[in-house]
Amino acid sequence: MDYLLSHDESESSINQGFFLGLLRWHGDKHPDVGKVILENAPQNDTLTCPMIQKDIANACAKETLKAIIGDLNEDYLGILVDESKDISHKEQMALVLRFVNKNGEVVERFIGLVHVRDTSACSLKKAIYSLLSVHSLSPSKIHGQGYDGASNMKGEINGLKTLIMKDSPSAYYIHCFAHQLQLTLVAIAKKHLDVEDFFDHVSNVLNVVGGSFKRRDLLRDHQAKKLEQLFESGEVKKARITSSVDFKDRVILVGDHISKL
Repeated sequence: MDYLLSHDESESSINQGFFLGLLRWHGDKHPDVGKVILENAPQNDTLTCPMIQKDIANACAKETLKAIIGDLNEDYLGILVDESKDISHKEQMALVLRFVNKNGEVVERFIGLVHVRDTSACSLKKAIYSLLSVHSLSPSKIHGQGYDGASNMKGEINGLKTLIMKDSPSAYYIHCFAHQLQLTLVAIAKKHLDVEDFFDHVSNVLNVVGGSFKRRDLLRDHQAKKLEQLFESGEVKKARITSSVDFKDRVILVGDHISKL
């Protein structure tokens, strides 16, 4: 939920974060609201501190999920599941429901992100059932499954699809179309020499740095010096929002440093 916040939410900041930006926009559009928020609110009751921002976001998330479950109306559903590691290297499982809403439209709705200790089929099944139970949804209502092509997902013996089909025989597996599209885009992108070279360099950097704690420390020290320079030059405020050109230049600089390791 940190995307709501900004590293600098002061009045002079050019990037106060999504929450304050949305609140200010709403106040400009509705003068009655603008009269009682932000600068016009009592300084001890602005309701904009990070903790309150997160509480408001959580409340909005609960109401959104309540509307999604209500739109499902206890009918049959399909599940779309994928997992990946976050920046702290924790495994995260995302769950999306695919169903026909009250208007007869096929919709896909994200309902949660869950931390899992491992990506075995048993662990994922347990996490899925646990998340469904939170919203009073029965696994017997699952009539479709969509995952990537990994063996732990589509395995015929102990794969996730097989474990779920034992509980719900009508939960047929289909290779996720979004994942198929991703594979297609990757294959097409590799036909472009510049794109292929770029990702080859990124992959090499990750392999070289990730394979040695010493190299990680050297790169971390190098980045710390770069940050000190940004602080001294006053560029740190715009360091979080860089163009693709800036990003490419930074990758090249890192690559030059890696070659010295």
